[in-house]
Amino acid sequence: MSNPLEELLSATAPAAAPALLGAVLVRSDPEATVALRLSEVEAYGGPTGSDLPDPGAHTYRGRTARNASMFGPPAHLYVYFTYGLHHALNLVCRPDGQAGGCLIRSGEVVAGEDAARRRRSAHRITEPPHAGLARGPGNVAQALALDRSDDGAPLRYLGSSPDPVLAAQRLVAENPGYPKPWTGLYLPDRAGQLNIVTTARTGVSGEGGTDAFPWRFALEHDPTVSAYRKAAVKKRRTRS
Repeated sequence: MSNPLEELLSATAPAAAPALLGAVLVRSDPEATVALRLSEVEAYGGPTGSDLPDPGAHTYRGRTARNASMFGPPAHLYVYFTYGLHHALNLVCRPDGQAGGCLIRSGEVVAGEDAARRRRSAHRITEPPHAGLARGPGNVAQALALDRSDDGAPLRYLGSSPDPVLAAQRLVAENPGYPKPWTGLYLPDRAGQLNIVTTARTGVSGEGGTDAFPWRFALEHDPTVSAYRKAAVKKRRTRS
């Protein structure tokens, strides 16, 4: 029987992404357990010819060894290395065989800050501020110590709570680290509605970065959300 997290992530990414805002992602390894309240998420679809073709997605040209995890099953991780600089994390959506995922762009570190700060400061001259510890997808992966070895790993359902931050803080206090790495998610059991800003995706080139794909979702006025950067649409060259 599927759990609420698998049910949520069996939907298309544009449907699932807004529901992830306010959820708390927990990452544990032998060094530390770090919890991240999600504040900014982008949705990505599937290949050309599918029911949700997305020219901005890694899956657009079909399945490869690199993007295989994006084709399911849901509630797993897709971790990739980009620009030769950093890793990024997606939560896989859709039933097995159908591509989709939610890129975790930003969040607030709500537990395990010492470990997150140590990881983020390792190659910096100055320490990032609290709000910037996990602002941007590369910083998310660095704060959580995720890399390609985590690609395809299952995402645990940790429960639903009216206060997922408090639930995660209790878990981290009781279990500061685990022998084997794992990643899980507390879902919010919301009594009210969050104020969510929806835009085109940031930094995505070509058609996938246009208003035809309003698949970036962020908590309004949250200081941890990354600055919006709309990519320029490439113009076709014409012969004179």
